[in-house]
Amino acid sequence: MTKLIIFDLDGTLLNTLEDLAVSCNHALAACGCRTLALGDYNMLVGRGIFNLFRGALPEEMRTEEMVQKMNSHFVPYYNEHSCDRTRPYDGIIGMLDRLSGTGIALAIASNKYQAGTEQLVRDFFGRYDFARILGQRDGKPIKPSPEIVYEAMEAVPDIKPEEIIYCGDSDVDMQTGRNAGVRTIGVTWGFRTREELAAYDPWIMVDNPAQIVEAVMQNLK
Repeated sequence: MTKLIIFDLDGTLLNTLEDLAVSCNHALAACGCRTLALGDYNMLVGRGIFNLFRGALPEEMRTEEMVQKMNSHFVPYYNEHSCDRTRPYDGIIGMLDRLSGTGIALAIASNKYQAGTEQLVRDFFGRYDFARILGQRDGKPIKPSPEIVYEAMEAVPDIKPEEIIYCGDSDVDMQTGRNAGVRTIGVTWGFRTREELAAYDPWIMVDNPAQIVEAVMQNLK
């Protein structure tokens, strides 16, 4: 039985890569650094923006002062441009429509900063009643810490780990679900490879959102 499905955001529900890359390149240029190619960002995103900045900065400039300087340029720019190229992946809206009618609670668990997470969910998925929308917040550990899963669980009284599914597109997501002791679904349309997901032995891997609905519906019987 499934009572709660927790979704990663970037690379799982939304293709945010290009807007993240453009915004990070804006911050790099403002800091006097060379910019990166779009493809370089596949392995940089998903671990929180501070780790994104550390990965994007030249090695000799990876200081906390530069990370904060990057942040001061990135966040205002991204807040203005986060929806320029970002779109839901094909089939996501249909999947959410079907899951919303099952009585299963839905939640978001992202390493994107909280305000950015809320903005994207509001802009693209505002019609859905997510039980929790959780992003990176001061004083809270980021994924793969399981704490974000435990917070989402609080939305469903008396829920057990075996009644939860966590869906994501990266090794960080698979580790998060494993650390929390819940079933994981690895989605292959995101930023990382099938091989990366398979290495963490997910409950299942899916190639399109409809397969998530199929797996959940079978588990309701």
